[in-house]
Amino acid sequence: MTSPHDRYAGDVLSPGWQQPRKVASTDLVMAAGMVVEDVTTGFCGAVIRWENGVVVLEDRRGKRRSFPVGAGFWYEGKPVTLKTPTKSMTTRHTRTASGSVATPLQRARVALPSRIYVEGRHDAELVEKVWGEDLRHSGVVVEFLGGIDDLPAIVHEFAPERGRRLGVLVDHLVPGSKESRIAADVSRGSGGEFVYVTGHPFIDIWEAVRPERVGLSAWPTIPRGTDWKHGICAALGWPHADQADIAAAWRRILGHVNSWSDLQPTLLTTVEELIDFVTQDHIDTNG
Repeated sequence: MTSPHDRYAGDVLSPGWQQPRKVASTDLVMAAGMVVEDVTTGFCGAVIRWENGVVVLEDRRGKRRSFPVGAGFWYEGKPVTLKTPTKSMTTRHTRTASGSVATPLQRARVALPSRIYVEGRHDAELVEKVWGEDLRHSGVVVEFLGGIDDLPAIVHEFAPERGRRLGVLVDHLVPGSKESRIAADVSRGSGGEFVYVTGHPFIDIWEAVRPERVGLSAWPTIPRGTDWKHGICAALGWPHADQADIAAAWRRILGHVNSWSDLQPTLLTTVEELIDFVTQDHIDTNG
């Protein structure tokens, strides 16, 4: 008689004997407030919004992350594939451009001591258009940073500390660049633990707008030696003879941005991390 605990019990030559048993993933239609966990990162949060193949989760501390809709999530201890609900299943809410539930009767809060600096005028205008209402509700003031070379002096004068944090969004922050070295120096300096310098990987903030919004399947690659903005305008057939033309081109692009769904997910996550950083000492005070 074969023992039930005999490791050699059964036919080892039977099909599939060597394959580990896997728990099948089931489809799960998303709903606002549903708590799920991203398997890859371990980030666990409630479903805040979804659109264009992206779902935004918010954890219990208010931090938000964006993920592609689909497989790779856990729900109540089981693997699931997130599905977008049909229009008939979706409850309509009034939301801000960033996707947060709008509260029109609530006044903007008193400005916090903490600040966010955004490098680049176009970058600042984009942040204001999509997140401006949320930032005013949180009491976060956004300042314009003309160039990252000015950052060390700004940090020194600002004197960051707990309750007085400084978040900085840098244009095209990539490893090994001048920008990354300045960011590292600031982080190692006085009050550096209360300064968070981050950036986006795009050559220019224009690229953070989904290309299909301006009639492109993808943002074109511009040859070295050609100004990127001028190259983009040329590819789109737009005037680009002088700075006035470039400014007009940006207004045209910005005009196609109405909400968070018009932006690349990378920028969404970056800005939401900044807001989370500068408000974390004030959650009890403001909310």
